[in-house]
Amino acid sequence: MPAVRKYRRETSEISCCLKYLLFTSNVFIWMAALMVLAVGIWAWSEKDMFRNIAKLSFIALDPAFVLIILGGITFLLGFMGSVGALRENTCLLAAYAIFLSILLIAEIGFCALAFVLKDKGWIKDQATEGLKAFIRHYREDADQQNLIDWIQEDWLQCCGIDGPKDWDSNNYFNCSSIAIGSREACGVPFSCCRRRPQELIKNKQCGYDVRKEGYGMELSKIIYEKGCVQAGEEWMEHNLIIISTAVIAVMFFQILGICFAQNLRADIYTQKSKWH
Repeated sequence: MPAVRKYRRETSEISCCLKYLLFTSNVFIWMAALMVLAVGIWAWSEKDMFRNIAKLSFIALDPAFVLIILGGITFLLGFMGSVGALRENTCLLAAYAIFLSILLIAEIGFCALAFVLKDKGWIKDQATEGLKAFIRHYREDADQQNLIDWIQEDWLQCCGIDGPKDWDSNNYFNCSSIAIGSREACGVPFSCCRRRPQELIKNKQCGYDVRKEGYGMELSKIIYEKGCVQAGEEWMEHNLIIISTAVIAVMFFQILGICFAQNLRADIYTQKSKWH
């Protein structure tokens, strides 16, 4: 009886697991970035920023602009990773790995700079300047107003930079604005007010007149007296482990993405060399 010969089919050198893992993860990144980008563009269109270029003087502090930039970068990254993996495009995969590497180096550099300059007050100075701009333009941009209200009321439970007196730099809350009939003069925004127990709807006028001389009530029971810079420093100290873990996790997944893209490119080149 003649021996039966077995022929082994030549299989692809490209790892399907690696390919579709890279594709799937980047599709999720792509979709999330698309939503962030859409929100940013919608917020800008609501403020009519596309037609009123004169408002671009405070663009670096505009939350909608930040969303557009972050969404655009992440969208591009997810596109290169997902399409490059699905189509086995070595150029897109190389661009994806290079882009991730640049982001990773920038993040490491920023963390190192922040660590070196933390005792020199550089981070504190930057936060102070940003909050000063937010306070000055509080009524001029709805997004900036909502952001500082969230910082003061929900995140840090604070008021102003070093305290409620910092709101004197805003034209609406400046004590001299009493002469022009501003009802908010010598007051603070409602987000500086402490939330009362069982309060369902916050009183938007709770901060009126609280900085006037002879104000009859104890301020500490009405508003937050701690500045947001000090509150931010305390929050960072209390959550340092969580923040560090999150940063390390993000960097770890970026390194994984770079390794996956490079390994997939190597597999593709190996397969192409066999064809030729």
